[in-house]
Amino acid sequence: MKFLETFRARLLIILAVLLVATLGVQYYLNLQVQEENRRVREMQERALVAGITLGFNGMQATDTLAGFMRREGAGLFDAEVRSRIAEIIVISDEWDVYDSLNPDYAPRENPDGTREYRKVSELTSLPPIVDSARLGDDLSRFPPPSAEAAAVGEAHVVPIQTDRGRFHVLVVLKSDRAEAASRAVRPLVYTLLVVLVSSAVTLFLVWRFSSPVSQLANAAKRVAAGDFSVRVAAKGANEMGGLSSRFNEMTAELEKKSGLEAKLQQAEREAVVGRLGASIAHEIRNPLNYINLSLDHLAVKFRSEDGRAKEEFVGITEQIKAEVRRIEARVGELLDYSRTPKPELRPTRVREVVDESMRLIEASAGEQGVTVGVTEEGGTPDASADREYLRSLFNNLFINALKAMEGGGKLAVSIAAEGDFVRIDVADTGEGIKAEDLHRIFEPYFSARKTGTGLGLAIVKRIVEVHGGTIEVESGIGKGTVFSVRLPMAKGVQGV
Repeated sequence: MKFLETFRARLLIILAVLLVATLGVQYYLNLQVQEENRRVREMQERALVAGITLGFNGMQATDTLAGFMRREGAGLFDAEVRSRIAEIIVISDEWDVYDSLNPDYAPRENPDGTREYRKVSELTSLPPIVDSARLGDDLSRFPPPSAEAAAVGEAHVVPIQTDRGRFHVLVVLKSDRAEAASRAVRPLVYTLLVVLVSSAVTLFLVWRFSSPVSQLANAAKRVAAGDFSVRVAAKGANEMGGLSSRFNEMTAELEKKSGLEAKLQQAEREAVVGRLGASIAHEIRNPLNYINLSLDHLAVKFRSEDGRAKEEFVGITEQIKAEVRRIEARVGELLDYSRTPKPELRPTRVREVVDESMRLIEASAGEQGVTVGVTEEGGTPDASADREYLRSLFNNLFINALKAMEGGGKLAVSIAAEGDFVRIDVADTGEGIKAEDLHRIFEPYFSARKTGTGLGLAIVKRIVEVHGGTIEVESGIGKGTVFSVRLPMAKGVQGV
C-alpha cells in the first residue's frame, strides 16, 4: 500500500489509465467505422441488386423503366435504395440502348411507330465500370469514361442471356465520396480529440507534479540568500511530500543554528565589551576623581576676591565639573552594560516607578515644551520586578524620548494588564526611527545620533530580558515612536 502512495506508482497508474482509455476509445471508433462501412456496402449491394432487378424487369415489361419505377418502384425499393441509383440502362444484343431511366438515353418513338435507338458507344458521359476486366471483349463496346462522370458515381455491368440474345444491364450508382471522406475524417477528428484530452491531462499532471519541485527550487533560492524562515507545503505521503518535509526540517535546523550562532556571537561581543568596558571604566574613574578633587582644591586656594574674576573662575570650574560628571555618567552606562544584571524580583507597583522616573525629566521636558502624561487602567496588578532596574529602564526610555522631541511634543505612558503580563507603552511624537534602523536599535553601540553612545536601549533590552519580559517598537519617520514593554505579573496575581 505504501508503494501505491508514491509519486512513481501514481504516475504509472495514471499513464496506464490514459493508455487504456485511448486504446478503448480508438477500438470503439474502429468498430463504428467498420459498422458504417458494412452498412454502406450493404446499401450499395442492395442498390445494385435493385438496379439489376429493375433492368431485368424492364426487358420483359411493356412499360419503360421510368414508368415501371414510378409504378412499381415504391413497393419494391425503399427511398434510401432509390436515392443510391443514378441511372439504369438496358443494352440489347445489338449494343443499342434498349431502355433507360434517363429520357435522353431512352429510345425515341418515330411517327411510323418504329423506335430509334442510341448506340452504347454514343454514351460519352458514363462513369468507370467496376471490375471491367470480367467483361472481356465486350468492354470495347463501351465508351471510355469521362473525368467529369468519374466524380458522379460508378457503373456496374451485368450480362443477362435472354431468348432474344445477350443483353446487358448497366447500373450507375451515385458516388459516396463525400460520405467516404466524412467517414475517413471522423475517426481522425475523434482521434485528435482523444489526443488533445490526453495531452491536456498530461500537461495538468506535469504541472501538478512539477509545481512542488518549482516551489522547492524557489525556497532553496531563498535559503541560499539567507532566509531560513521559508517553509514549503508538504502534501501527501509520496516522494514530494517526504522531500518537502525533509526540506522544512532542514530549514528549521538551519534557522535554529543561525539563531544560536547569532546569540553566541552577540554573547561573545558582549563579553568582550564587558571586560573592556570594566577595564576602561576603572582606568577612567581614577583620573576623574583626581580631577574633581583638584578642582575643589583650586576653587579654595586660588579663589579671587574680585567679584568679576571670582564669578569667572567659579563658572570655569563648574563647567569643568559638569563635563566630568557627563563623563562619569557615560562610564556608569558602560559599567551597567558590562555587568550581568541580577535582579531581586519582588511585587512592584509599576505606576510608582514610572512616576519616579517622570519626576527626573519634568524640568527638562518643560524647557523643551514637551507635555507628559501617564494613564493606568484601574486594578493593574503588580509586576514581578527589581525596582532599581525598572527605574533604570524607564529613565533610558524617557530620556531617549526627550532627545527625539527637541522642538517640543508629547510623551504619553499607558499601563495596563495584558494576560499574565503588565504592559507599559511609552509613546512620543518625535522624529521617529528609520525603517532600516529598527532591527538594530537594541544593538550595543548603535545610535542614530552622532552624540549617542548606543548603550541606553541595549541596557533596556537586557533589563527586560532578565525579568522574563518582552519589548517591541513601532516607529516611522515623522510618526513618532512607541515602545511596548511587557513584564510578568507578580506570582499569585492574575491579569484582569
